[in-house]
Amino acid sequence: MPIKIPNQLPATKTLTEENIFVMTETRARTQDIRPLQILLLNLMPTKIDTEIQLSRLLGNTPLHVELTLMHTSSHKSKNTSEEHLLAFYRSFDEVCHNHYDGLIITGAPVEQMEFEEVEYWEELCRIMDWSVTHVHSTFHICWGAQAGLYHHFGVPKRPLDKKMFGIFPHKADYKRSILFRGFDDVFYVPHSRHTTIERADIEAVPELKILASSEQAGVFAISTRNGRQIFITGHPEYDAQTLNREYVRDVKAGKPIEIPFHYFPEDDPTREPLVTWRSAANLLYSNWLNYFVYQTTPYNIEDIK
Repeated sequence: MPIKIPNQLPATKTLTEENIFVMTETRARTQDIRPLQILLLNLMPTKIDTEIQLSRLLGNTPLHVELTLMHTSSHKSKNTSEEHLLAFYRSFDEVCHNHYDGLIITGAPVEQMEFEEVEYWEELCRIMDWSVTHVHSTFHICWGAQAGLYHHFGVPKRPLDKKMFGIFPHKADYKRSILFRGFDDVFYVPHSRHTTIERADIEAVPELKILASSEQAGVFAISTRNGRQIFITGHPEYDAQTLNREYVRDVKAGKPIEIPFHYFPEDDPTREPLVTWRSAANLLYSNWLNYFVYQTTPYNIEDIK
């Protein structure tokens, strides 16, 4: 089934070239079906890249998804044109009266700051509080996961001695988790962060359950007991070149950065990266949409509470 996105969104051309079924707004008006309403709060500086990455995963399922893009009003993006934001994004005030089957809150390059120091922290807290009563299931990514765990449950983030950077092996802690149904015993996920969440801090919160983790990268997936909130500490949505772009950027800026772990063949940055996480990423988003959104959300979206 297709993902419905705005007619002229740059992701449309990319996904069509990849043979992912994209339905523009014009064609969608003729469909007699209630699509899943998914809201994407895009906090990433490279917004177009993130739109493509997440649309690719959401569009590769049997479910009909209608994607709405949202940005914060209290922060002006330095890397995305005002024209793009005005054409394709909505503010929280424009969507706060709606209900959504799912919400995705992305990561953001502010993890080394205290949460309260982030320019849009108060607005993000309003959105996260609103999501409890207006969204059926919320999927938090990387810093978005750290922010959600801190805001809802008081779980702190901890600084790392060096950046967690590369592709790391993971295993399911909770073998019966339907979020990881169909996964191999070992699966790979990209990470790119300077902070982490400690297992002991999560285990101290009765409402939370650790679903998967990595010996090297730490806790990866956490869920509330009812699955209405899911927290993912890595970046399974990253495409083949994302870590490479980050690596080259930091090298050019003279920042201390190691070659991404388990990413370039023989750790040679002149060679093409080896993609080892694509199938796990597709299955993760498919399982979330199927088991935590589609199968449990009310048919009447206004009944979400």
